[in-house]
Amino acid sequence: MTTALPTSLLLNGREFTYEAIRQYPAMLDAPVNGYEARVLDFVRQWLNGVQEFGLRTSGSTGAPQLIQLRRRQLEASARRTGDFFDLGPGDRALVCLNCEYIGGLMMLVRGLERQMHLTIVEPQADPLALVPADAAFDFAAFVPLQLRTLLDGGQTPRLNRMKTILVGGATVETSLQKAIQPLTVPVYHTYGMTETCSHVALRRLNGADASQSYRVLTGIAAGVDARGCLTLRGDVTDDQLIVTNDRVNLLDAHSFEWLGRADFTINSGGVKVQAEKVELVLEVALAEIGLSRRCFVAGRPDERLGEQVTAYVEGPALSAGQEKQLQALLQERLSKYEQPRQLVYVPGFRTTATGKLDRPATLRGLGPLPLPTQGGRRS
Repeated sequence: MTTALPTSLLLNGREFTYEAIRQYPAMLDAPVNGYEARVLDFVRQWLNGVQEFGLRTSGSTGAPQLIQLRRRQLEASARRTGDFFDLGPGDRALVCLNCEYIGGLMMLVRGLERQMHLTIVEPQADPLALVPADAAFDFAAFVPLQLRTLLDGGQTPRLNRMKTILVGGATVETSLQKAIQPLTVPVYHTYGMTETCSHVALRRLNGADASQSYRVLTGIAAGVDARGCLTLRGDVTDDQLIVTNDRVNLLDAHSFEWLGRADFTINSGGVKVQAEKVELVLEVALAEIGLSRRCFVAGRPDERLGEQVTAYVEGPALSAGQEKQLQALLQERLSKYEQPRQLVYVPGFRTTATGKLDRPATLRGLGPLPLPTQGGRRS
């Protein structure tokens, strides 16, 4: 049976033919909102063969930057993902990431290049709320918040009818990893950035093939620099060497374990502490005392130590009993220099436009902090 190839896409429930999009906005028969206009304009450019595109980085670790990506890079990325997951004509893709950034934009490119049926919805916490209840999909990419919302909302049967799910854009917290385990659909955590045209490495989160290490896609050369930070080169980088700030343990030429950001390393009394390691222990400890809280760890200036390890926890302060339990777990699992010297409670963390935790903005919003109390824990 011949698969009917798509001649249109759905955007916020409205059908647009590719023929009309090629002439956008001349063929527009009704108004569109700002997000829809930007999506349609990119698709118009792609269908009309534009060769270069300007994209902004997400800004999760610094100021957003405008970079130029060539069409051949985006095509190479789409080809590698399509081949890895066997995506092809007639498959149905749900595009619910922000298409103004690389994650969502590459979902559009994959759909167009692999001749998939595209259903595009404006980003929100529950993306399936915007599509008919009987709509089925083969392929989707979510940020952790979206996947958590779908699981909490009882959408497991619907997710299990998909061929593949990607989750990226932020850390997959321990509680979400546990919630993913009952899913039978393969779920992959992605590693990549705007400069690499989205993901260049994947790790399976569930099933027998679940792993803590990332597998680099075929044709991408991975290495490390003198700092132990990952370097990447391939057709998706236009054969330019990309030097990241991600410290990794390179297992072989095709796989690595992610250790943390080099710029999130805290120098406390001459001892280098990797913030993400402490964050993971803190997150697990919070879960063990019955709390699901977002948290992060950063260095705070200290006259004696240079920087002191400080933990920032979203939400109201813990009770004295809860804090005592937390301290005991942290002392058991972290070295003397890794243990946070202060807990700071933040009503709400700042996030970037793509929903990532914005540490610098959160820290700037706090202003000067009081000195730790004698116990070194309360803020």
